[in-house]
Amino acid sequence: MNTDAPRLRPPNHRVDRRAVWWWTTRSLAVTVVLTVVPVVPALIWEPVRPWFLLAAGILGGVGLLITVAMPQWRFRVHRWEITDTAVYTSSGWLWQEWRVAPMSRIQTVDTARGPLQRVFGLSSVTVTTASAAGPIEISGLDHTLATEVADQLTDSTEAIPGDAT
Repeated sequence: MNTDAPRLRPPNHRVDRRAVWWWTTRSLAVTVVLTVVPVVPALIWEPVRPWFLLAAGILGGVGLLITVAMPQWRFRVHRWEITDTAVYTSSGWLWQEWRVAPMSRIQTVDTARGPLQRVFGLSSVTVTTASAAGPIEISGLDHTLATEVADQLTDSTEAIPGDAT
């Protein structure tokens, strides 16, 4: 048995604390939109107004509960780590996932910053591998750190011979 092979284990590093505000803002925006959608027909169509307002109330209440709970929970779960041999991630909210990607399987490394991420000074790093499970994403990193992580991963994978398949 190869003792140098990467093992599935919890990663060490938390995402940036500002990710909580990013997730909260995103969730609140979705909640507002989903709550307003049934309010508009309720204002126009009087016979079903109570049902649309009830739907708006339920959507708004559930959305606010999710907005309060989800970002804190995700912050507790989301972790990442890069070693000489692999990238480790832990993510999720209701469905949690631990992933490990050996450096030899990495094909591309990308960074992304949406408009809301830019407001909070955050970025995401996506590591695409030769895996049917899809890419690994590390979301909620400080923008400067995300750039350093992408550079480190690129340098590490370039040093490994082979075509990552």
